[in-house]
Amino acid sequence: MSTHQAPMPLCQRAYSQLLVIDAQERLAAAMPPDELDLVVGNMNRLISAAKLLGIPVIATQHNSRGLGGIIEPVRATMPEGADITEKTAFSCCTAPGFERSISAHPDRRQLVVVGIEAHICIAQTVSGLQRWGYQVFVPDDAIISRRTEQKLSTLKRMRHCGIHVVCTESVGFEWLGDSTDAQFREVLALFKAL
Repeated sequence: MSTHQAPMPLCQRAYSQLLVIDAQERLAAAMPPDELDLVVGNMNRLISAAKLLGIPVIATQHNSRGLGGIIEPVRATMPEGADITEKTAFSCCTAPGFERSISAHPDRRQLVVVGIEAHICIAQTVSGLQRWGYQVFVPDDAIISRRTEQKLSTLKRMRHCGIHVVCTESVGFEWLGDSTDAQFREVLALFKAL
């Protein structure tokens, strides 16, 4: 029996896209407040790092008439003109227009996925992205569910199925790759307060 393991992939700036799923008003209001503050802070760190490093940021809104728009702290951090897909499907991958959004960058086959809720829209989306052949990274400190056990069971399932569960700071520094990078100090500043 072989003990050979595949090499651990890293998030690479040239191949990444950041996907922010359903960070919306009514969903956020149902989340544990302390955990939500941490998750929103980490989503914003990744959005800010992506903007600094030229990484596309894509977002979705689930039934925004019923659940409201993207929460103000995240909306304020999003890049101007960010591509936002409106959806009613739980998986972004079955939402009209979503495939066009991520395939606008055909060489970027890594998706870093953050948002709300881990065990519903995020779980179904990462499954779809994986089936489409994307390498999927989920920062466990930038996703949330109403109950912690829902999130934890989903993360266990993701790991078992080959989704790369990471942390926000790892993604930022993997995108940088080198402390001599021109954006190093700006990206470092995003994480210094952690």
